[in-house]
Amino acid sequence: MAARTRPKLPVMLSDTTDPYQPAEAKHQITRRCLEALVKEGFPILIVTKSDLVLRDLDLLSKARAVVSLTVTSLDEAFARLMEPGAPPPYRRLKALRRLAEAGIPTVARIDPIIPGLNDKPDDLEHLVRKLRDAGVKHVTASTLKPVRGFFQRLERLNPKLAGSLRETYREMKVIAGYGYLPLHVRKRIVSMVRGYVLREGMTFASCRENLQHLNTSICDGTAYLSRQESLLLSGE
Repeated sequence: MAARTRPKLPVMLSDTTDPYQPAEAKHQITRRCLEALVKEGFPILIVTKSDLVLRDLDLLSKARAVVSLTVTSLDEAFARLMEPGAPPPYRRLKALRRLAEAGIPTVARIDPIIPGLNDKPDDLEHLVRKLRDAGVKHVTASTLKPVRGFFQRLERLNPKLAGSLRETYREMKVIAGYGYLPLHVRKRIVSMVRGYVLREGMTFASCRENLQHLNTSICDGTAYLSRQESLLLSGE
């Protein structure tokens, strides 16, 4: 099987489920996958909310790899509410810094941005500066896109918040099962973050917002895999 592989396109871990859930610390399934991918020379994109990714720094350092860490806010109360079970933001920032110091290109995902919760300009500007200080090269920003049943589940956890968000998304348009804010609202939020990111010298993109004209690089950060390959071929 290995002889028939063609390690050209990057392998993403993972676009559906976080590859570094708490159980990974014990079972090491992601690590074993990485060992196989690195051995066969596949470029790798890690997408996670966990600083457990640092455990596999030895493997990632041997590969063409980009690590994308989600940091939606520096407010730990917000993080506990919207990302239960994930490490607090300060640990994710430390992980980004260590990865960058090890020479691994890092991406930060400010996703989701939720109107009325983590969309305050001063907070987002401060977050972007912290990401820059941590060595992040690329930032992706996207707004919350509720799926069917989202508001019902939130109602059980936080009725007041659920009511507020229902009103915010009252005029949402459902596309492929996801609820989209009106375009002018999404554009305002994404453009604001873009301005902060470009000012700090990082590349920027939004994902699934129909605002491609605002992007300065590929949404997921895999452009840095191509740059790594170019450096390897040039011998730099």
